[in-house]
Amino acid sequence: MAKKRKLFCEYGPLCYKISLFKESFLKDMRDLIAGRRFSKRYDYDNFEYIWKGHTKMMLRRLHGVDMELQQNKVTNLRLAAKKLDGIVIDDGKEFSFWNIVGDATKKKGYLEGLVISNGVLKQGVGGGLCQMANLIHWLVLHTPLTVTEMHHHSDALFPDSNRREPFGTGTSICYKALDYRFKNETGHPVQLRIWLDDVMLYGEIRSSVPLEHRYRIVEEDHHYSKDEDGVFFRNSMIYRLIEGKADKADVRKELILKNHSKVMYDYSLIPKEQIR
Repeated sequence: MAKKRKLFCEYGPLCYKISLFKESFLKDMRDLIAGRRFSKRYDYDNFEYIWKGHTKMMLRRLHGVDMELQQNKVTNLRLAAKKLDGIVIDDGKEFSFWNIVGDATKKKGYLEGLVISNGVLKQGVGGGLCQMANLIHWLVLHTPLTVTEMHHHSDALFPDSNRREPFGTGTSICYKALDYRFKNETGHPVQLRIWLDDVMLYGEIRSSVPLEHRYRIVEEDHHYSKDEDGVFFRNSMIYRLIEGKADKADVRKELILKNHSKVMYDYSLIPKEQIR
């Protein structure tokens, strides 16, 4: 069998940085050619109507993860929140996580946190910012805003620990190759408010007009399965329900994700009653 050829980025840290720079430059050029208009305007006076609010616990005991990385994550989230809070996405404009936050470097005060690279847990500067992207994505799913770029986690890396959102609704980010973006095509400006205390991360999407519909995210047919090689997978169907406020019987159901994620943690932690 022929030996697999190494990629340029695999020849060392310098080559990896060069590859990242190349990918960032190419993405910026594609955005420029496509005429994408990204949000840059801020307003710190709350817009009148809350379209969706949500909270996330920042410090969670994850199986096999050093709590120091969780503490560092709080610092990283606090730095990113200062960039994101108050951003206004006008009609026709697009939100880009990395265009607003910028590169999360040590020079800017970011610390070593937990990162996921090719399905493997590692330490990296700026680790933990995916929790911020997850929060924003959860907010967006409950609005008529249009997701234009997101990248699902491909593997089930941890067993559930006080999970409130359906599995698989998170998003991966990596500067700048994997961005999280959404576009405002509602006809009205929307505002993102982000803040945190020592324990919780908070977020709201606000607008100058009330929301016309109700949005709910539901998970169906959740179970674990084992393939012929003995590898376990986590499976489910994630739907978005859009209901009319005046007529709750008027419901539109959208499939937003079909999960089939390889379980990367100890199989003994899988609930036996959920295995098929």
